[in-house]
Amino acid sequence: MLPLLALAVAVAAFVKGAIGFGFPTLGTPLLALIVDVKTAFLVLIVPNIVMDGIQLVRAGAPGATARRLGPLVAFGAVGMVLGTHLLASLASSTVMRILGGFILAFVVLSVTGLSPRVPPRWEPWASPVAGFVAGVVGGITNVPGTPLVLYFYALGFGKREFVSAVAFSFVLYKLVQLGAVSWYGLMSWPLLGWSVVLTGAALGAFAAGLRVQDRLEARTFNRVVLLFLAALGGWLVIRSV
Repeated sequence: MLPLLALAVAVAAFVKGAIGFGFPTLGTPLLALIVDVKTAFLVLIVPNIVMDGIQLVRAGAPGATARRLGPLVAFGAVGMVLGTHLLASLASSTVMRILGGFILAFVVLSVTGLSPRVPPRWEPWASPVAGFVAGVVGGITNVPGTPLVLYFYALGFGKREFVSAVAFSFVLYKLVQLGAVSWYGLMSWPLLGWSVVLTGAALGAFAAGLRVQDRLEARTFNRVVLLFLAALGGWLVIRSV
């Protein structure tokens, strides 16, 4: 079973390295083919934190970016704790269906040239809302990154700023998530051990993905992100039916 788990983690890690996100979104359903969903959810947390930490060091997070994303991360932490609390009793299919439909609508608007944009004057109130929603969704479904990626894309971030914002926010979200699942008794020592072991399987594929990311031009990078979001939205809708 371990080789299959390692292979699934490696595939998801390569995608994350290439486009900066997508590890739990892709890794959770792949691992769920081998183990139960909650186990898949939990063992991906540590490798996700490690990879986001590496990505943050590579991309950097200037003080201005950290201050800009402060309200988003703070409200996201509250949402993550709430979403994790709901995880034990709330079915995630409805949330995933709504999320998938929202992603597909966003992609269609982007492809048709009507890509949603968040004006700078809206950001002070939009960031806390986006952060909280991403936290709740992440606590329930293990995919906080998808709402955040949509929001960062709508802000019009360039490639470097996009990757930096994703890494900075993801590290903090996942650290909060690790604390929350431990607090609610979902993370056991054996599961934590498996999570650490799978981190090793993730790092090699992640490094290969980073080399792909470095070679992508900004315009191509944006297209790849949209293609992945389109595939992701369709997958979430189908999976929730």
